[in-house]
Amino acid sequence: MIDRLQVTHLRNITRADLKVADCNVFIGANGSGKTSLLEAVFLLSRGKSFRHHQPKRYIQHHQAAVTVHAALTDATTLAIQKQLDATTMLRLNQNTVYTQSPLTQQLPTLLIDPSSMDMLEQGSASRRQLLDWLAFHMKPGFHPQWLAYQRLLKQRNKLLKQSRQLSNNQRQELSAWDKGLANHAALIHYYRQQVFNDWQPYFERCVAALLPRYAGKISLSYMAGYDADTPLDEQLAERLTQDLQQGFTRIGSHRADIQVHWRSQTATKETSTLKEQAANVLSRGEKKLLITALKLSQLPLLLADNGLSAASGLVVEKDPLASTTGSFAMEQSEVGGTVAAKDIEADSTADITGFTPIVLLDDVTAELDEAAIQILLSTLAALKCQVFITSLTEDILPLLQQYWPGFKLFHVKQGVISAPI
Repeated sequence: MIDRLQVTHLRNITRADLKVADCNVFIGANGSGKTSLLEAVFLLSRGKSFRHHQPKRYIQHHQAAVTVHAALTDATTLAIQKQLDATTMLRLNQNTVYTQSPLTQQLPTLLIDPSSMDMLEQGSASRRQLLDWLAFHMKPGFHPQWLAYQRLLKQRNKLLKQSRQLSNNQRQELSAWDKGLANHAALIHYYRQQVFNDWQPYFERCVAALLPRYAGKISLSYMAGYDADTPLDEQLAERLTQDLQQGFTRIGSHRADIQVHWRSQTATKETSTLKEQAANVLSRGEKKLLITALKLSQLPLLLADNGLSAASGLVVEKDPLASTTGSFAMEQSEVGGTVAAKDIEADSTADITGFTPIVLLDDVTAELDEAAIQILLSTLAALKCQVFITSLTEDILPLLQQYWPGFKLFHVKQGVISAPI
């Protein structure tokens, strides 16, 4: 959990040095800089902003870099510096690290904000990232496979763009890459499927809490992005001509998706159901609640916490002998994309990450009604999370007092953050 947060030259925040608590609320007008504080935590955790990908868009005007530093309650320190040309410097316990993942592991961060409320209608990337965020934190073997897959995919797409006619040497090179992609894709699919199976019961209970009238009518489905029953390299070989024409790889793990379905009974047969996209059925307000359920349901799963209060509605009874919440040590299969039993070794470790999740709630009072906010806050209070909340007004304070009597209040005005005495 973050104990102290320091931010320098982020948008209109010249410098902020904050001692924070379990729950922190930032009150200020639009443009005051309160969302920038959430952006700072997200930047430290993910290595990128949730508002703009280009650092020059969030580095303060006339400054060369933005810096975010955090000291955790266990004395761990993390720091990131982003320069105008996107050069990044990362520090963990005063030591330079060269990838973002060590910081991300230390600081698992979940964002619920207005910009994510169109997730159901957008492309698959944002929904796929929800699943991959869980896989990253729950399955230690997932991220190396994902990185290796992305490197090979980049090489393959570069070759596809170069020419629509490949030489024999290029075809042999492509074939080797495809076999590598198939192996990585099979393992990525395995991890995703494991996490997805664990996630579903939490999501169903969260829907029942936030959208009780639709309990049992909304479901998730996971699509691998290719036919997972056939090695990916075989499918890529069959589609090579079309891929060359399009200049990119059209199937694979990078095309995976999470779909949210609405199930309704048919008029002719009571036992049969029709399935369609939930986004086509629900109202705008209901979609917001559904997206909140998607994100909120990840937290108890990440923490493997069955000790939630009954009021949260998210208690999930789990088989103590099941290994689905454990981590897995996997070796790459030698067979084209097929995961054999010998490749998987269950780890009985019950603790998923060992790190306190950080939840960032940006202006949720403008997106959710009071009943939904009550469920959201009660669930977060029942979990071992640290919460950062922004609001235009102090109307949310009585609610926070119910769940976090010791919450910390900050006022934000023109980039200056102050805490009432």
